[in-house]
Amino acid sequence: MTARRTHTVTLIPGDGIGPEVTKAVVEVLEAAGRQTGVAFAWHSFAAGAEAFAQSGSYIPRELYDSIASTRVALKGPVTTPVGGGFASINVTLRKEFELYANFRPVKNLPGLATRYPGLDLIIVRENMEDLYAGLEHVVVPGVVQALKIITEKGSTRIARFAFNYARKHGRKKVHAIHKANIMKLSDGLFLSCCRKVHEEFPEVAYHEHIVDNTCMQLVMNPYQYDILLTENLYGDILSDLCSAFVGGLGLVPGANLGDACAIFEAVHGSAPDIAGKNLANPTALLQSAVLMLRHLDESEMADRVQAALEAVYTDGRHLTGDVGGRAGTQEFADAVVAALEALPAAS
Repeated sequence: MTARRTHTVTLIPGDGIGPEVTKAVVEVLEAAGRQTGVAFAWHSFAAGAEAFAQSGSYIPRELYDSIASTRVALKGPVTTPVGGGFASINVTLRKEFELYANFRPVKNLPGLATRYPGLDLIIVRENMEDLYAGLEHVVVPGVVQALKIITEKGSTRIARFAFNYARKHGRKKVHAIHKANIMKLSDGLFLSCCRKVHEEFPEVAYHEHIVDNTCMQLVMNPYQYDILLTENLYGDILSDLCSAFVGGLGLVPGANLGDACAIFEAVHGSAPDIAGKNLANPTALLQSAVLMLRHLDESEMADRVQAALEAVYTDGRHLTGDVGGRAGTQEFADAVVAALEALPAAS
């Protein structure tokens, strides 16, 4: 099919397994695009350890400029130094483009045996504030203080994002996750903002759970939750916990959304120990790309890619080792492309 629409997208292959899974995902998107009349102009840039080795910068200026221009990026996993050195690349990009909403759906793929079949959760995490503001200083030698920043503006807009999503997509309830029994001012402000926003959405049920209890409740019965609305740190921890319910970080997508730009990324690490060995699972980045397609209003293409992915998981013959299969990265990608071609013709 001749391309009717072209989307210009910043592409960040990343480090470790990043280039492998990114290549696989691009192949799938290109195949789906040929079926649906959608083309992509990829602006590819290194970031992380590879970029530092090439240019002395973990995030080249050209990458910032590209995202500002395209307003959408697809990002593979990158390596960030632990401890000293450069701040988290993910956090830096979120701050630069004010990507205040971290959106992580947690949903089972067919064919995988998990403890919680049929799970369907959404985690909406504030992405700019809390301890992730990175405001730390040495009080005296041997004593370091980190400042937890919670604002009315940040709490209100992430709450509104969560409730708007619930209304638009027919989700039934939102749980605000907090520790206001201890942090009465900071988490208290967060809850106050959530309660005010909820008044605008009376059709959506609203509850509040303390974060440590939430962890226990999730393990005992995650089905009681629908949308988890969280501050930054709690959301980071709960996202990883919930990913384990559906097979791990290698399967779960992520989106960082702001008013002007959006970055879609796999939430797992760069796994340098298996880099270049054709072992990595592209599923997390591919499902992140599906979120990107929906953001670009390419719903038909998104549905086709998701259907092809789920067909491969249902079939089970071309899965990677992390989910019990024997296929390599490229074989998995080829199987998804073949599943795309087996679908009825696009409209």
